[in-house]
Amino acid sequence: MPRKRKLLAQLSALQSNSSFPHFDALESGNAMPDRDLSSKSSKYFAIEEKNSSQLEADFFNQPCVSLAKSFLGQVLVRKLPDGRELWGRIVETEAYLGGEDEASHSKGGKQTQRNAAMFMKPGTLYVYQIYGIYFCMNVSSQGEGAAVLLRSLEPLQGLEAMRELRRASRKGPAKPLKDWQLCNGPSKLCQAFGIDKTFDQRDLTQDAAIWMAPGHDLPGEQDVVTTTRIGIGSRGEWAQKPLRFYLRGNKFVSVVDKKMEREMAA
Repeated sequence: MPRKRKLLAQLSALQSNSSFPHFDALESGNAMPDRDLSSKSSKYFAIEEKNSSQLEADFFNQPCVSLAKSFLGQVLVRKLPDGRELWGRIVETEAYLGGEDEASHSKGGKQTQRNAAMFMKPGTLYVYQIYGIYFCMNVSSQGEGAAVLLRSLEPLQGLEAMRELRRASRKGPAKPLKDWQLCNGPSKLCQAFGIDKTFDQRDLTQDAAIWMAPGHDLPGEQDVVTTTRIGIGSRGEWAQKPLRFYLRGNKFVSVVDKKMEREMAA
């Protein structure tokens, strides 16, 4: 019996001494070797890193304008083939309402091979090419042929990877991009997140390479500027429809409407 008690005591001491160093190693960051901390410039990063749950199908199943506003403050997540994750807070969107909308690719209810994703279930990506080289990313909503264009993101995580991707898409030598220049436009955010035509018709609720996570400290109505869309001046009355939404005072927005902001302040 004395020998048995001695062996038990030795075993207990061994387990006690070996457990704490292992826990400390995990806490020191070794458990997440791929985590890129270059996003420390954003005040939202520390909180949102802990809140990476995925937005489900019910979230996307909203009318187009409602979804465009609801996107503000949410987080787009892109997982690169090498395992790195890019995170960006959505700060600017535009709503395209489908058949009645003269500025929409689905105007008149016309469905083509190019715009098929706009008629698919809410949460489906519609990625199209402009000028033969750039891409823009939309998300389908409720409504036949309706979708929301993602215009600008506030980079949260993976900024160096975003710079690499932007640099690879630019011709010739160029000055290093500042944080606010990485994703402040629909084509820029696609470049920074490595989004091309292969992402067309993907489901944000099912895809392993791209999804949305809930944001922290979502904006209220007083924080959202509602104004006209960009680059559709030839669409008659639809060029004047207040269907662009962005976070007031956010420096990552592509185009600021100073007049509207002054009216809001007044």
